[in-house]
Amino acid sequence: MSASERTQVNEPHPVVRLATQIYARLLLVGFALVPAYLIGYLFFFQDAALRFENHAFHEIAIAAATLEGLFVTYVTWRCYRSSGEPLLRWMTLGFFGFVLIYALHGAFTGLAHHNIWLFLLYGPASRLAMSVLLLVGLLSYSKPADPVNRRVDTRYWLAWVMTFLVVDVLVALLANSDLAGIFTVRVMESAALVFSTLNVTCLLLRRIRSPLMLIYAISVSSFALSSLAFLLGKPWNHMWWLAHAIFAGGFFLLSYGVVQAFLTTRSFATIYSQEELTRRLAEAMARTESALQELQRTNQTLEHLASTDPLTGAANRRKFIERVGAEIARAKRDGAPFSLLSLDLDNFKWINDCYGHQVGDTVLQGFVQACLDAIRPYDGVARVGGEEFMVLLPKAGLDAALAIGERVRQATASTLFAREIGRSISVTVSIGISQFGRDGNTIDAILRVADERLYHAKRCGRNCVIAV
Repeated sequence: MSASERTQVNEPHPVVRLATQIYARLLLVGFALVPAYLIGYLFFFQDAALRFENHAFHEIAIAAATLEGLFVTYVTWRCYRSSGEPLLRWMTLGFFGFVLIYALHGAFTGLAHHNIWLFLLYGPASRLAMSVLLLVGLLSYSKPADPVNRRVDTRYWLAWVMTFLVVDVLVALLANSDLAGIFTVRVMESAALVFSTLNVTCLLLRRIRSPLMLIYAISVSSFALSSLAFLLGKPWNHMWWLAHAIFAGGFFLLSYGVVQAFLTTRSFATIYSQEELTRRLAEAMARTESALQELQRTNQTLEHLASTDPLTGAANRRKFIERVGAEIARAKRDGAPFSLLSLDLDNFKWINDCYGHQVGDTVLQGFVQACLDAIRPYDGVARVGGEEFMVLLPKAGLDAALAIGERVRQATASTLFAREIGRSISVTVSIGISQFGRDGNTIDAILRVADERLYHAKRCGRNCVIAV
């Protein structure tokens, strides 16, 4: 059974396949919306006035997030250096921008009671910067890889570092201006929510379904839901802490995707889903099976060419010796005799000299066919020289071989050759016969005896069969 046939046998019913696909997608949607369930629970069943204000815990959490962000930024950058995918370039910038801006959110935790806006504004600013850069990266998905010189351009990366530092300064100035306030925080958080939602929408519209982009979609959904939780929460209450946890979960998941890319293809575009891998595997198996069949046919053709005389189609000397060796082994095992005919066309050089080699080749082809018609179906004809031939006669003693040799001689003498090319050439054949056991017990011995009797037939006037 071929690979394609096995695949068809194991293929589930289309209805079952459709149902499982729908179920799998619903599971993914349900998983992506888990943060929404938690947000709804706190919003409807928890007292928004409950607070957990712990500066040390917040500072430690931000420090850990900063270190992790730096590590993920480096891994993403290494992937980009290897593959040159524009998406990875923008993801690197998104992670790095988030780290450089978000670190100040933790650094200014102690100022929460002195300048609440300096503490709060860096959070939405970092999320807004990352969501914008991720969206730009998503729009570049599947575009050609960046050239190598751009991947290693230090000035490009330094320019972005300066840009992020400028954003830090601008946020500080905004926090100390008259524009600082809850409205500004909500505007920035709402913008982060919008850009994250645009990311998800773009993914759905472009129908990008590779495994890593699926992780990307769920992560960006978490970023959008974390912005929603920040909008619903207040500093230090449980919704505010949940927003941090939701964002961290999305960040962890996206960093997992980056690490998977780093450990495999260094690309977000060339890691395939299980379904895609199964399909590709089936195609590869079918191609492999087809290649093996073609290789088998080629090997058979090569074996045939290696064992066949290309002009006459008879076996060549190497194949004939192999068959004689096998027949000797069988004869020693079973005790059954076999014989050889050594044949040589009489005065064949004269035919080539008078009519040309094309006519001579046609005569040789006709002679092989005449032999095949005269011998038994399981006997074998081989061309061992220019006009020299051998015939293997399994299970034939000297008397039977003599009768078969005489049939070959008569068939040759009574046939007009080369008529298909407008000629009528008569030719005769001289034949010598040897029998295994009677005339020798080795290949060399019986071949030598058959050749000696062939030469005897030549000396006796040609066109005869000599068996003793």
